[in-house]
Amino acid sequence: MSRNADSLPTRRDHAPLTDVSIPDKLYFRIGEVSDLARTKPYVLRFWETEFPTLKPVKSRSGHRLYRRQDVETILEIRRLLYEKGFTIEGARKQLAGDGSPRRGAEKPDGRGALDGQQLKVVKRELQAILTILSRKC
Repeated sequence: MSRNADSLPTRRDHAPLTDVSIPDKLYFRIGEVSDLARTKPYVLRFWETEFPTLKPVKSRSGHRLYRRQDVETILEIRRLLYEKGFTIEGARKQLAGDGSPRRGAEKPDGRGALDGQQLKVVKRELQAILTILSRKC
């Protein structure tokens, strides 16, 4: 019996999530989140151990209940790992804000994002300009 291309497993679960619509509700069970993120429940449980920001509450019966913010975090983790190719450590840093700013990353007001080191350089240059200007007066 020969296998054709139709019988091979697909990588559908790693396909980009382009139009995920999160339902308007307070809590989601792990099965619902698994369907939204196209991952298996055991992957979500593993991510809980790797990403400190991901902390679903538990019901009285011990079921995980994810809030909307948790679902958004899971979708971002999935995007970083599967679409952007980050390692778990890199995705963790990116979510914590420790990752290097992405090229073209801008703040909502249109200004580019600067890290602490860049700000120190700009501050030193401005102080040098002030010193030069104060000598000429």
